[in-house]
Amino acid sequence: MAVCLLRRQVISSAGSIRTQAFNKLSIAVNITESTAMSLSRSTAEQLQAMHEQGFVLLRQVLQPPQVEAVRTAIDRLEPIHWDYQGLVDDHYKCVFNRDPSWLPLLDPPGVIELAEACLGTDCHVIGQTAWRSHPGFVGGELHADYLALVLPEHWLQDPAFELPMQVCTAHFYLDQIDADLCPTLVIPGSHRSGRKPRTGELHWQGREPQPVLCEAGDVLLFRSDLWHAGSRNRTADRSRYLLQVHYGRRMVAQKFSPYLQWRFNPDVIAAATPRQRRLLGEHEPSEYD
Repeated sequence: MAVCLLRRQVISSAGSIRTQAFNKLSIAVNITESTAMSLSRSTAEQLQAMHEQGFVLLRQVLQPPQVEAVRTAIDRLEPIHWDYQGLVDDHYKCVFNRDPSWLPLLDPPGVIELAEACLGTDCHVIGQTAWRSHPGFVGGELHADYLALVLPEHWLQDPAFELPMQVCTAHFYLDQIDADLCPTLVIPGSHRSGRKPRTGELHWQGREPQPVLCEAGDVLLFRSDLWHAGSRNRTADRSRYLLQVHYGRRMVAQKFSPYLQWRFNPDVIAAATPRQRRLLGEHEPSEYD
C-alpha cells in the first residue's frame, strides 16, 4: 500500500528570509494515513511517529513559487569536487555553500522543529544534496543509511524501548511523485530491526517497501536506521528534482567535502541567521572542542 497523502485544507504561516530567490517561505503541515501529521498535532506526536514508524511526511512545506525557485536553482548548479552530471542522474553536494539563497532550506518551519526534537536543539546540518533523476534512473537497493548500534531485534520490539536517533534526512520533493517518478520506498517500523538489510533482502517481518507518493513541496523526514530505497524513473520525459538535508547530533561529523580544502563561502556566513550559523557548525563549546 502506498504512503500517499489525502488533500486537506491547510493554514499557511509566512516567515521572512534574507534572499530574494525564495521571497517568503510559507509552511503548512498536513498529513497522511498513520504516518503524516495533521495541523492539530504537536511536534511531540510527530516525534512519537519517528520512534514508532521511522518517518513523518510533512505537507506543503514549500509552496509552488518556492518549489519552482529551488528547481531553477538546481538547474544553475555546476559540478565541483565529487559532484557529477551523468546520463541518468545529476548530483551536487553541500549546495548551501554555493549561495545564500539556499540557507532557508536548512531550517524551514515545521521541519527544523521536528529535526531538533529528534536530535537535540544543538543538532547541525551534516550535508545538503541536490539531485536530478532523469528517465532511465535505476534507484538503489533496500538499505539503511547509518546504524549507530547493532542490537538484538527483540530488544527493539518492546514499545517502551526507544533507540535515540543519530541522523535524520529530509527529502524535499520538487515534483508530484507518482509510482513512475522515482518514489522513495520505506518499510514502516524497520528501524526496529536493530540491523541493516542483508544482501538481497526485500522485506522485514513480512512488510514490503511502500512508495511515498506525494505532492511537490512535501517533505519526508526519516531516521537513518530506517530501511528504505530509491526507485526507478519509469517516465519517458520527466526528471525528478529532489533536495536532501541531512541533520546529525552534535557529535556526528559534518560531511563537508572537499574536506582538507573546505572553506565556507563568506557571503553565506554573512547572510546566515543565528540558528543557521549553529546548523553550519557554530556551536557552544563542548567535549572535544
